[in-house]
Amino acid sequence: MALLFRNALVLPMTDPEEGQPMMANVGIESDRIVMIDAAEERDAECSRTADFVARNRESLVEIDATGKVLMPGLINLHTHVAMTLMRSYADDIPLMIWLGEHIWPFEAKLTVDDIALGAQLGMAEMLEGGTTTFADMYWEQATVARVARRMGIRAVVSPCFVDPRMGGFEKDVTESLAEVCDTVSVRIAPHAPYSCSEENLRRGVEVCRELGLPVHTHLAETDDEIRIVRDKYGVSPIELFDRLGYFDFPTIAAHCVKVTDRDMAILRDKQVTVVHNPQSNMKLSSGIAPVWTMMRSGVNVALGTDGASSNNDLDMWDEMRSAALLQKVSSTDPTVLPAYSALRMATADGARALGREGELGIVAEGALADVILVDLSRPHMQPIHDVVSTLVYCGKSSDVEMVVVGGRVIVRGGRVEGLDYQGLYSSVAKRLEELTRR
Repeated sequence: MALLFRNALVLPMTDPEEGQPMMANVGIESDRIVMIDAAEERDAECSRTADFVARNRESLVEIDATGKVLMPGLINLHTHVAMTLMRSYADDIPLMIWLGEHIWPFEAKLTVDDIALGAQLGMAEMLEGGTTTFADMYWEQATVARVARRMGIRAVVSPCFVDPRMGGFEKDVTESLAEVCDTVSVRIAPHAPYSCSEENLRRGVEVCRELGLPVHTHLAETDDEIRIVRDKYGVSPIELFDRLGYFDFPTIAAHCVKVTDRDMAILRDKQVTVVHNPQSNMKLSSGIAPVWTMMRSGVNVALGTDGASSNNDLDMWDEMRSAALLQKVSSTDPTVLPAYSALRMATADGARALGREGELGIVAEGALADVILVDLSRPHMQPIHDVVSTLVYCGKSSDVEMVVVGGRVIVRGGRVEGLDYQGLYSSVAKRLEELTRR
């Protein structure tokens, strides 16, 4: 199938500092964007569009994008997708108590089927909101990968280890690697320096070396973590992971709320991507990460939602708005983290973190056809003085009308194609009833 979006307001996200949308027709063949026919470049015959239509006449689907923005799919660079089963389960609790007394005991009851079900619910939520790629960190990641392939979303699965679960970690890595395809890749995930022994942390580095895998971890999230790590190792969490050798591999580090100037220099020099999770950090009272300072110092900063148990949703539009506003209030400077920078965090900067710069997170000829169509004809989106500001400060998941991943239409009319919503909700309710009995 070939797709032709006519009369779209295209937001390419290819400029690192600022970018303005343009009116264009956009053509997709197979899994790639092959044509962007900008209005100001067309001659009277619209030759590029006409050639595209003629070439794909037998398989062409045309979409009227008048009044809509065509932009890159969003990249949620840190989540625990199966934790949708714990949405609103344990709220208004400090992080260490939340984990030790509520989340970890609940997770101990989960089966593989539970994880698959929670993952499906989370992926449906993300897709409806325009997320086309997500980086997950959890257990049974091969199962998450299989669900992702079935749902049609791109997934970076990261088998996670903490000390009590170290036994199943390497099995999970092996099984996850068997699921690798054009839409699924694998990282390893040491949960955090406070939840893994030094021996197990060193084993994680060995696995990276043996298999050539990149890293996905939590770092420098709270004051408690800083104290625990300094008491045990005499250094910051970021200094510890650098010393252990994790940063010799491409690393995405979630949170990084409590960072020093030295930490930021390490992150920059080792090209570690920080994943900002503003709403989770707010809810757990972790603090406000110095995102703008890190970005200005040369650190790549992307955006994530964290899990639905600490957020409580997987809405990247909420995260963009929160990220921008938090930096302004914490710095008392309304100019920091402008709307375009926040949008890049959720698109092109996320792609850069995954080594997919130029392929994902942009709308450009030759890029992968991961695009979303956002409806501007809503009361909260009108009037439009600036499209980028309108998207970041006014946009909602419910404004996403269509989602295309790898040239395949996954969401149409705001709903995931072919998904039995009521069956999914009923299955989740039944599982949760069983879990509470267990």
